[in-house]
Amino acid sequence: MRAYERNSERADAFVTAFIYDIPWADYVNRPEEFAKITKQDVMAVANKYLNNNYVQVYKRTDKNAASLKVEKPSITPVPVNREAQSAYYSDFMAKGPSELSPVFVDYKTDIKEAKLKNDIPLLYTKNNENGLFQMYYILDMGSDNDPKLGMAVNYLKFLGNDKYTAEELKKEFYKLGTSFNVSASGDQVYVSLSGLDENFEPALALFESVLQNPKADQKALDDMVQGMLKARNDAKLNKGVILNQALVNYAKYGPKNPFTSVLSEKELKAVKPQELVNLIKSIPTYEHRVLYYGPRETDKLVATLNAGHIVPAKLKPVPTEKVYAELDIKQPMVYWVDYNMVQAELMFLTKADAFNKAMVPTIRLYNQYFGAGMSSIVFQELRESKALAYSAYSSYSTAAKKDRSNYIMSYIGTQSDKLPEAMAGMQELLTNMPLADQNFELAKASLRNSISSERITKSSILFDYERAKRLGLDYDIRKDVYESANSLTFDQLQAFQKKFVSGQPQAILVIGSKDRLNFKELEKYGKVKQLSLEEVFGY
Repeated sequence: MRAYERNSERADAFVTAFIYDIPWADYVNRPEEFAKITKQDVMAVANKYLNNNYVQVYKRTDKNAASLKVEKPSITPVPVNREAQSAYYSDFMAKGPSELSPVFVDYKTDIKEAKLKNDIPLLYTKNNENGLFQMYYILDMGSDNDPKLGMAVNYLKFLGNDKYTAEELKKEFYKLGTSFNVSASGDQVYVSLSGLDENFEPALALFESVLQNPKADQKALDDMVQGMLKARNDAKLNKGVILNQALVNYAKYGPKNPFTSVLSEKELKAVKPQELVNLIKSIPTYEHRVLYYGPRETDKLVATLNAGHIVPAKLKPVPTEKVYAELDIKQPMVYWVDYNMVQAELMFLTKADAFNKAMVPTIRLYNQYFGAGMSSIVFQELRESKALAYSAYSSYSTAAKKDRSNYIMSYIGTQSDKLPEAMAGMQELLTNMPLADQNFELAKASLRNSISSERITKSSILFDYERAKRLGLDYDIRKDVYESANSLTFDQLQAFQKKFVSGQPQAILVIGSKDRLNFKELEKYGKVKQLSLEEVFGY
């Protein structure tokens, strides 16, 4: 049922039925046929076919054995017949595609709002497709408030309760065709339940019992801590994490930032199971809201949740959000981390203005034209035209919250010996954006087409609303982008670039080998400061 919510899976089902010549009515009836198969049927098949009639294959290795050389075979060219067209192809292409119209989310009609006991907000979107549901408890507090909270949320996945072991719990959820998940970010906690709505009541009872009565498990905690420590060590070997997370957070906020605010190894190993269990039990005691996407009607859902969602008589307010102050990038700086590789990777980071919804259409078009994808100016100039980069992009990234800053992030991955030309090339584009008429018209058309073909449906409607609220919006901002895209001119785009991008002070983030980087070249762009992995990771 979940797979067939996606068009790709639906199309794949058509193809599979066609290939195997299975009548469509029989193909879609397979779940009912599967339900008739008994345990005895499976055992009979196994006993009939899976006997001592197998082939066993061994792979033997010998480091001293001479390797065999295989001569490269000649390749016979295959005629491409570019001009050949079948009658079917010609008829099909002559029809042409119909123009798509955009569909925007209307939060007032697509989402119903209700109140549960203790004034817990309920946001609800109806599932008219099938019998599946998704439900979320969301708290506006996270690991920024308490690093152990994120740890506790992950710990819950490995615990049983007062009635079942962790393994037995998984089986009980499985029997009901449901599953639960938990996750935490810096400022939010998500606890979710999903599956067959026909089993919503027993699944909810099981779900609530997990939150109310988690059973502490020292071994599970020890294993989780070891996994966390291994993941941390692996992260220090990952170029993407070093550049895009560790260095970017350091440049935005300084040494104390959301990325480095984690428990030390000593603190991790000192955490007691009961500490985390107490944190898990506290989750439903804080103010939260419930999001639901499913087939049942609102009044029935409210009655079920009021009866089954266990909360105290008075909910505690969530603690004040911990906000990391964004640094002003006033002077050009170059931060670099030593990493043994032939290439060099750079990120040009500029702090821009705070989020402003009026700028969103221009920003979306600017990104589409200038820095996003293989048809962008940045990619074509630096990679295709000048061969200075393995990859390159530039993005004017809008903030996730209305009181936060936008940032300009421009990336280039290049060979170390091409560092001077690559940096100069990126700076030139950020300073003087060239006009390419065809690319500009293509960018406008692509932006409108992407919005026309995009559909925000199902539970995504609820989370799109959540994102909009964080930006102070009460409507689908894509509507502004779609309606403005055709009327925006290159002069407007260029004025935007001159005002907000060109000549702005940058923090340039670099990872590369100290033996290969050209430090004299880096010094041209600002004071160079080396950072250790311990400094940027916080551990």
